[in-house]
Amino acid sequence: MTRGPRYTPLAESLPATVPFVGPEAMERAGGRPFRARLGANESVFGPSPRAIAAMAEAARDSWKYADPESHDLRAALSAHLGVSPAHIAVGGGIDGLLGELVRLTVAPGDVVVTSAGAYPTFNYHVAGFGGALLTVPYAGDHEDPEALIARATETGAKLVYIANPDNPMGTWHSADRIRAMIEAVPEGTLMVLDEAYIEFAPAGTAPQIDADDPRVIRMRTFSKAHGMAGARVGYAIAAPELVRAFDKVRNHFGMSRISQIGAEAALADGDHLTEVQAAVSVARGRITEIAAANGLAALPSAANFVAVDCGADGAFARAVLEELLARDVFVRMPFVAPQDRCIRISAGTPQMLDLLERALPEALAAARAR
Repeated sequence: MTRGPRYTPLAESLPATVPFVGPEAMERAGGRPFRARLGANESVFGPSPRAIAAMAEAARDSWKYADPESHDLRAALSAHLGVSPAHIAVGGGIDGLLGELVRLTVAPGDVVVTSAGAYPTFNYHVAGFGGALLTVPYAGDHEDPEALIARATETGAKLVYIANPDNPMGTWHSADRIRAMIEAVPEGTLMVLDEAYIEFAPAGTAPQIDADDPRVIRMRTFSKAHGMAGARVGYAIAAPELVRAFDKVRNHFGMSRISQIGAEAALADGDHLTEVQAAVSVARGRITEIAAANGLAALPSAANFVAVDCGADGAFARAVLEELLARDVFVRMPFVAPQDRCIRISAGTPQMLDLLERALPEALAAARAR
């Protein structure tokens, strides 16, 4: 007698892993909370007060399903971005949208190209739908647009993924270079441009892209600069035909009503966004100073985190990370060499960075003594 579910061969072949272990799970395992939560690239500066008030007001109507079309939020994004609502898809963060996009475009065996060590949740979705994931190395701690396009062209890839600014390194390319990458996208390939950190990047980083261009889909989020990671609101900008296709596979009641309303209020509060951008800039400078005081080099960053080169290999960086965790300072690190020589530290409050400043020399000494 067969017991339990009958998984597909693909599901049976997949490892029982997820891209990230949450800090809450790590706290439960350690038996105490972190004192400085600097590993998940959340905005510790919080959401807009207007968004908080709007979400609190919306909570009383939680008995209602959310609008499955996210009509009001899409209209607000339309006005903000200067595109039509037909060019905008809303989903459960960029992660959710990536999963839906891969479901739409990738069948078992289809080739997908990304960078070795780039954002792993994208890879997780590709594996989950049976795609053949091919990678190219970073070039000087930057994703390599030309190498990505060359690999996609050689292999007839369905998707080619790049984040600008990049996670986990925080590096970035100019708008002109991203524009050139789009122009070189081969026939039949869709470029996925992940702009989760674009609000922190220098002027001139985001290219002007015709929203009707069928070669590219760009994705953005309320998780980072707008401080709403827990609300799970992301959006994609793409040609209307592709946006309509999301309706075929998305969870039609997957968006929280509270989150939709909060995101709309956050979008309208430009003053709060400006304050967060300034606070992140200060925090990046402080992390760079703390690193330098310990003989470490911080990579220039266009995101809300800084990659700090620990000056050795991945094993040493892992030891530093573990010693910081032991001192209740939560950070993360890249997964693939040579970028794994770094630890990645999110922009924190002054108090959190005070804790980092005290813990880092101790962690380095302990790691060197191993």
